[in-house]
Amino acid sequence: MDQAISQGTLQQRRRKTILLILACLIVVMLAAWVLNRVVSPGVSLGEIRVAQVRVGAVDNTINASGIVIPVHEEQLSSPNQSRISKVIAKAGQQVHAGELLMVLDDHTIRLAIDNLREQISQQQIREQVLAMEMDAGLKKIASEIELMELDLQSNQVKLARYQKLGPVGITSAVDLQAAELAVKRNEVQLRQHKETLTDTRRTTSSNIEAARLQKSIFQKQMELQQRLLEQTQVKAPFDGLLTWMLAEEGASLNTGQLIAKVSELSNFKVEATVSDFYARYLNAGQKVRIEYSGQILLGEVQTILPEIQNGTVKLIVTLAQPNHPVLRHRLRVEANIITEQKARSLIVDSGPAINGKGRQDVYILEAGRAVRKSVEIGLGDSKVVEVVQGARAGDQLVISDVSQFRHLESFRVTQ
Repeated sequence: MDQAISQGTLQQRRRKTILLILACLIVVMLAAWVLNRVVSPGVSLGEIRVAQVRVGAVDNTINASGIVIPVHEEQLSSPNQSRISKVIAKAGQQVHAGELLMVLDDHTIRLAIDNLREQISQQQIREQVLAMEMDAGLKKIASEIELMELDLQSNQVKLARYQKLGPVGITSAVDLQAAELAVKRNEVQLRQHKETLTDTRRTTSSNIEAARLQKSIFQKQMELQQRLLEQTQVKAPFDGLLTWMLAEEGASLNTGQLIAKVSELSNFKVEATVSDFYARYLNAGQKVRIEYSGQILLGEVQTILPEIQNGTVKLIVTLAQPNHPVLRHRLRVEANIITEQKARSLIVDSGPAINGKGRQDVYILEAGRAVRKSVEIGLGDSKVVEVVQGARAGDQLVISDVSQFRHLESFRVTQ
């Protein structure tokens, strides 16, 4: 006969069943966890960059590359066609005002000076000769005028006597008429000589003045040649750095050819280069941040050069601290030209995940997962950007490159 199962056996079997079910549940849950780890991709928090949305100031900037250049730089050129006789200084050395840098051949200039000196002497002699000739000529004419005045007085006396004697018949009408003609002749000759005296004085004075003018022209040319002679001694115009020099002795030079550059060492500015795409956004007076090796210097756009070369625009930036110790000649720096500013806005650090302005997808951390959300990015520079919509203060944005997860709505982020 069949025997009834004891109560203990049934309880034992029940416990085994419950344990078996629990074990199966644990296995299923473990398998699901393993499957989730395998199928659902994820990264650790240390592998990505995360930035917190916060309230702060933001600037909209245009990035440009810049080169530090001296505020004051002078280019020295050859005064005339010449050659380099002697090189004294070397490029790269510091020089003082008036220090001799090189000597140019002055043979041609000295010949020109000697020639001009002779021409000046000739004009001086000509001026003296003309003055002597005028003096002699004027004395001769003056003597002739005195004689003619005496003749006129004599003929006037004779005419007066004939006019008294004529009515009484002592003298003839012919003698009276001859006396009248003699007086008129003397008057005409006297007037002509006086006019000759005036003309001679005027003409000779003009000739003397022309000689003086020509002498003055030669003297000015002489002064010019003297200055050119001084310029053959090429000297530093001020204390600074000899940044470049043509150092080949005997080299031929054309008039105006560049032979040296001297730059000031204590004050600098920045020559920035930016794409011509941004030309319409540039204006004189815009604030600029100059960055180099963690240092930030403030500046302002002084001049925008009108010429566009190779698709770029150049502008000159003056600095609030032109003598800052970090500045060096020809140092390459980063220039951020500020086109717009906001004192208070939602901002987040910039990174590869943020692509310029406008609406775009980013990942925001939520409970251990990075969830894709659409946000609108506004102003920005190389450091921070403005979050216009789509995020709140305190949100954690993934700002590093996570392009491998772009196809996912979310992914895991582990500690």
